[in-house]
Amino acid sequence: MGFDLCGFSRPEPIAPEILGDWLAAGMAADMDWISERLADRLDVRRLLPGAQTVVSLACNYYVDTPQTESSPVARYARGRDYHYTLKDRLRALRRRLRERHPSLESYGCVDDGPFMEKVWAVRGGLGYVGRNGCLITPKFGSYVLLATLVLDARVDGYAQGPTPDLCDRCSLCISACPTDALNGARQVDARKCLSYQSIENPEPVPEPLRPGFVNLVFGCDICQEVCPLNDGPVPTLSDRFFPRAVAGLDVMGIAALKREEYQTLTQGTPLARAKYEGLRRNALYALGAARVEKARPLLEEASREQNPVLSEAARWALQQLDS
Repeated sequence: MGFDLCGFSRPEPIAPEILGDWLAAGMAADMDWISERLADRLDVRRLLPGAQTVVSLACNYYVDTPQTESSPVARYARGRDYHYTLKDRLRALRRRLRERHPSLESYGCVDDGPFMEKVWAVRGGLGYVGRNGCLITPKFGSYVLLATLVLDARVDGYAQGPTPDLCDRCSLCISACPTDALNGARQVDARKCLSYQSIENPEPVPEPLRPGFVNLVFGCDICQEVCPLNDGPVPTLSDRFFPRAVAGLDVMGIAALKREEYQTLTQGTPLARAKYEGLRRNALYALGAARVEKARPLLEEASREQNPVLSEAARWALQQLDS
């Protein structure tokens, strides 16, 4: 069906503290939807009565193209929206299963559903959660996207024990994070994470975090790029992850986008989630953080925007040029 990794585990409930402690510490920021279906996330048998197997699936998304290596867009977001890709493959797999086993019941989704997909991927033997909070696989490093499928039938080949943890005492990801979002306990504090701030937060980003936006407009790959386990990545063969035109734009190009251009370039990509104002806001922060002097005319024009978030971001960026 196009998945690169597959593993099986039994649907034993997840210990509440695995997610509860992170939520209680406030590290989910304002992503209240995570706690709204907490019970479902901890026990897949609530999603599929009679569940007997959890199938963990992963797709390698790494693409290496010289034209986009310096792109300010996170690597996973440079092509078609992965939700569409993984859901298409998941639907195809469920159809195939129903053809062979008409009475089989299943429940599946990508990371926008009530699954703790990394926990199940670990249980299924696909990898382990690294110190950067990402799932790290032996073959593809952390450049994978996950889907999960629950079945009401047993299978052969349940995972036998965890994947070896290779992080050891390495702390490169922790020290490289520009906003100290990694707490050392393999958790990410969304309040400080530039991926969260650049995608989920529509309001002005807290000023102490803005200097971290250097060449960053959507998402952040820093903790993955410095990881030694991502050395020698395996390029994907799927053209669905190949970069689209928007990934070839630099920060100034994104900051100067007109609304019509934005709609054309981001349609069908993850960047649509940040919306027009959010993406340009991030680009303005990035120009200020990097003190790009040639962007001064663009920033001065943006400082007169009617949208208060954009005008404030431009004024902040101008202050950085003058400091």
